[in-house]
Amino acid sequence: MKKRISIVALAALTLIGTTFTSCEAVKNANNTQKGAGIGAVAGAVIGGVIGNNVGKGGNGALGAVLGGVVGGVAGGVIGNKMDKQAREIDNAIPGADVERVGEGIKLTLNENAVRFDTNKSTLTATAKANLDKLVTVFSQYPDTDIVIYGYTDSTGPADFNLKLSQDRANSVKNYLSGKGLVASRFTVQGMGIADPIATNDTPDGRSKNRRVEFAITANQKMIQEAEKEAKK
Repeated sequence: MKKRISIVALAALTLIGTTFTSCEAVKNANNTQKGAGIGAVAGAVIGGVIGNNVGKGGNGALGAVLGGVVGGVAGGVIGNKMDKQAREIDNAIPGADVERVGEGIKLTLNENAVRFDTNKSTLTATAKANLDKLVTVFSQYPDTDIVIYGYTDSTGPADFNLKLSQDRANSVKNYLSGKGLVASRFTVQGMGIADPIATNDTPDGRSKNRRVEFAITANQKMIQEAEKEAKK
């Protein structure tokens, strides 16, 4: 899998290292105690980043994933499960941008993976084929909540693009649930022209901005099971 350490993870690791190396007692701590300490420090760092992100108007998949952080040993249990799922998604769809962030997964599918007809929300055959691969993975990990974000480029009126992005996100949700996945796992949000990941001044940049993002986080069942496992 294309591994990345986000700024959030790097900051957390730096602070954790500083905290633990300055505390002689941690050498004698058991794994549960160490995990709880790591979770507390990382949670503080991530919480600060979430606050800054929201303050700047960012509320897409990254914010949703970071907002689902549990922390502590239970968070480590969840993270291990997400590691495995992320690898399987990456193997299933080589063109996907799979990022393990916090205790969740941010998945970006650009036009090469999920394509729509121009100004329409109808899924193409290529899009359906790639979503079928996601169905296979998602069905193996039923204890997750998934938010689907639709994006467009800046071409055309903003209000039209906002509705179009919502319709496209709904098309993805309806296709996935139509393949047997539980519909209540999914939430959709149209983002329109917000949060571009490339310039809108070139055809290539606009193509990158026309995308679908997924925020994959633990649902309550997974959290409760992770908390039980952490207490063993």
